[in-house]
Amino acid sequence: MKPLPNEIVLRPRFQLDIAGTSESILKKFETAGYAPFLVKRIDEHVFLKFDVKNNHFWSPQLHLQIDELDASNCRVHGIFGPNPTLWTFFMFIHFAVACLFIIIGIWTYSSASLNKPYHLQLGLMAMIVVVWFVLYFFGRSGKRKGKPQMEELYGFMMKVLT
Repeated sequence: MKPLPNEIVLRPRFQLDIAGTSESILKKFETAGYAPFLVKRIDEHVFLKFDVKNNHFWSPQLHLQIDELDASNCRVHGIFGPNPTLWTFFMFIHFAVACLFIIIGIWTYSSASLNKPYHLQLGLMAMIVVVWFVLYFFGRSGKRKGKPQMEELYGFMMKVLT
């Protein structure tokens, strides 16, 4: 795995060049599923995740895309990420908080332009900034909790590929 450029990466990515055809690599993954791993293939995409027994709120999944380079080599593109439902919900919360911040910012500007008190609005904007920091640290702690399972998924992938 290539080293990541910084620590803020939300969904770590990597790529590997593998000897063999993409179809042979995909067949290896189709037959390799065993507890606690679940393997799902859709065309040239493979999804590796944990079964229900070993799955927790922050459990990651590994999405692999296997592209053929030539007749005897292929490239595996991998991306670690949370459950897509969790990821969508988390992004929705960020979007809602950003919209609230903009709306309250407009309200603050309007009050200031009309020479009306706007301390309440500034307080609400400060509170929203605090909520953003809480969301950030919540996501970071989740990433830290999911890291051991990320390493397990990567080890399973490497075991299948070799």
